Amino acid sequence: MKRIITSPIYYVNDRPHIGHAYTTMITDSLVRYFRLIGDDVFFLTGTDEHGQKIERSAQAKNKTSKEYADEVSAYFKNLWDYFQISYNRFIRTTDDDHKRGVQHAFLKMYRKGDIYKGEYEGNYCVSCETFVTSFALGDDTHCPECGRDTTLIKEESYFFALSKYAPRLLEWYANNPDCILPRTKKNEVIHFVQNDLQDLSITRTSFSWGIPLPSELGEPKHVMYVWLDALLNYITALGYGNDSSKMDYWQHQYHIIGKDILRFHAVYWPAFLMSLELPLPSHIAVHGWWTRNGVKMSKSIGNVIDPKVVGDAYGTETFRYFMLREVPFGQDGDFSQRALMDRINSDLSNTLGNLLSRTTSMAQKFFGGSIRAESAQIRTLFATEMDEIESILASLPELAQQVALHRYLEELWRIFMLSNAMITQYEPWKMLKEGKDEQVQALLVLIANALLKGLVMLYPVMPQSAQKALAIVGFECSPTLFLRMIERKEWLESFTLKVCEPLFLRITEALMPESSSSAALLEPKHTTKPIAQNKEQQKHQQIDVETFAQSQIRVGTIQHAEKIEKSEKLLRLLVDVGEEKPRQIVAGIGKSYVAESLLGQQVCVLCNLKPTKLMGVMSEGMILAAKDSHGLKLIAPVAHITAGSTIG
Repeated sequence: MKRIITSPIYYVNDRPHIGHAYTTMITDSLVRYFRLIGDDVFFLTGTDEHGQKIERSAQAKNKTSKEYADEVSAYFKNLWDYFQISYNRFIRTTDDDHKRGVQHAFLKMYRKGDIYKGEYEGNYCVSCETFVTSFALGDDTHCPECGRDTTLIKEESYFFALSKYAPRLLEWYANNPDCILPRTKKNEVIHFVQNDLQDLSITRTSFSWGIPLPSELGEPKHVMYVWLDALLNYITALGYGNDSSKMDYWQHQYHIIGKDILRFHAVYWPAFLMSLELPLPSHIAVHGWWTRNGVKMSKSIGNVIDPKVVGDAYGTETFRYFMLREVPFGQDGDFSQRALMDRINSDLSNTLGNLLSRTTSMAQKFFGGSIRAESAQIRTLFATEMDEIESILASLPELAQQVALHRYLEELWRIFMLSNAMITQYEPWKMLKEGKDEQVQALLVLIANALLKGLVMLYPVMPQSAQKALAIVGFECSPTLFLRMIERKEWLESFTLKVCEPLFLRITEALMPESSSSAALLEPKHTTKPIAQNKEQQKHQQIDVETFAQSQIRVGTIQHAEKIEKSEKLLRLLVDVGEEKPRQIVAGIGKSYVAESLLGQQVCVLCNLKPTKLMGVMSEGMILAAKDSHGLKLIAPVAHITAGSTIG
C-alpha cells in the first residue's frame, strides 16, 4: 500500500526545541512501522517560511527574509539528519515547485467560485499568523492561543468560501470516527465548525513576504495567507501543479501535528481539499505540548530545551524512547531529566539490556552459544507464556495505527519483563543441576524467540539499537523478518547467540549542565535518604486480629480519573465506596495506568487512612496495589461486587 505520512512543516521564526523533535520522532516511528509491515511510505517534513512574522524577524536581524529563512531552515534539516530521521523530502515553502503548485491550487479554487474578492476587517495575530474571530476574542483583544495583543486591520482581501463547506466537514467528522486522533480531540473541532463558520481571508496586502497570486489575476500587491501556502505543501511535495507522478501516495494519509494547529489541519485543510476535489486525510493525529515545570516552552521565558543537547548527553535513541514512552499520546508532558534517567535505567538497562545479557550469557556458558528445542516441546512446557507473548504482539498493530505509541511501548515491554520473570521463576542454573538440559534449552529458545519478536517491534522506535540487539540473536530487521515472526507467527527452533556487550549503560548522575545557552535546565538534586529499616524484622512481625480489624478495606468503583498536572505518576480518582458521595483519592499509578482506562474499574480501598494532601490535592484513602517484575497491578475482586462491600 502507498501512503504519505507527514510532520508539520515548522515555522522558521526560531530554532527547533524538543516539542519539534517530539513531533518528528513520532512521525518517523510511524513511518518506520508502516515500512516494516511492507507499505511504500512517502515521509514529508520541512519548513514554513513565509508571513509577516518572518519578515519582521528578518528585519530585526538586518537580513533579507530569504537569508533569514535559509539560516533557520538549515537548523531544522541538520537536526533531523542528526537524529537520522528517514524523510523522503525536506520541503521548503520557498521552493519553486511549491510556489507553482500553490498558485495552481489558488487558481483552480478561484475558477470554481470558492475564492472571491472582498474586504477584510478584524483582528489579526501576527505571532500566530492567524485571524481571530470575534467569538474567540469575546470582550478581549488578546489572541486566545498565544496571549499576545491582536491588531485590528482593514484591507482588501480575497476570501475562501469556508462556510460553504461546513455541512460537508461535519458529515466527514461523523462518518470517519478516526479522522482525528485521539478521538477526544474531535469535539472541539466540531464545536468550532458548528459555531457560525466564517469565510476565510486568504490574502494580505500589508506585507510582501509571501507567494504572489497567479499572474492571470493581475493582483501584484496581494500575497497569499501563510496557512493556505503552508498546508498545500502536503500535495505540492508530491508534484501537485507540476509533475504529479507521486500523487498516487495521496490515498492514505497521516498528519502528525501539535494541538495548537489542530483547527488549521482539521477545518481549513480538509475544506481546501474538498474544493480541489482531492481525497481527505485518513488520520490527523494530535499530540500535546511538552512543558517545563508546567509551562509551555518559550524562548521569551527562557525554558526552551535544545534537543541536540539532550541527544549529545544521553544518546539520540534513548532520548527518543523516553519522549515516546513517557507521555500518553494527546496529553501534555513535562520534561524531566530525572525521569529520562529513570527510563534509561529501568526500562532500557534493567529490563531489556539485562534480558539480553542474561540470555546470551546462559546460552554461552551452558551450551556454547547454540541452543535448540522443538516448538512442540516449548509449547508443552511453556504454553501459557507463549500465548501471552502472542497476545501482546497481536495488540501492537492497532496501537501503532492509532498512534498510541506510549501504549505500544508499554505493551511491548511486557514481553521483555515476562522473559526476565521466566528466568527468575524457572532458575535454569538449578534445572541444569537436576539434569534438565533439554528443558533449559527450551526455555532459552522461548526467550530468544520473545527477544527476536520484541526487537522487531521495537525497531520503529529505536532502529539502530534494535538492529544491534537483533545482530546478537543472529538477525537483521526487515519486512521479511516481520512477515515471518509477527504476521505468520513463526517460532524458531534454534539460535546461535553471540556474546553481548552492554547495550544500555546505567546512568548514575545527570549528564546535562544545570545551565547552558540552550536553557537545558536541570532539576534540583534530592539527597534526602529514607530512614533505615530492618526489613527482615518487618517481614516476620505479627499482629493480632483486633489490630487488623482496625483497617477498613472496602470494594470501590472508579467513577472518574484524571492526571494531576505537573506530576509524572499521580492520578486523581473519584471512587464510589458505598457512601453518599465518591471518595477523592490520589494514587501514584500514573506510570502503569492511563487515566481513561480506569473508569468502571473495581479496586480495594483502605478507607480509614488519615486524609493527606499530595501535590495540593486532598486524598481520602489508599488504593491497594501490588508490584512484581511484571509491573504494578491494582488489587481487585475476581468478580464484580457491590461498591462499599467490606473486605476482611
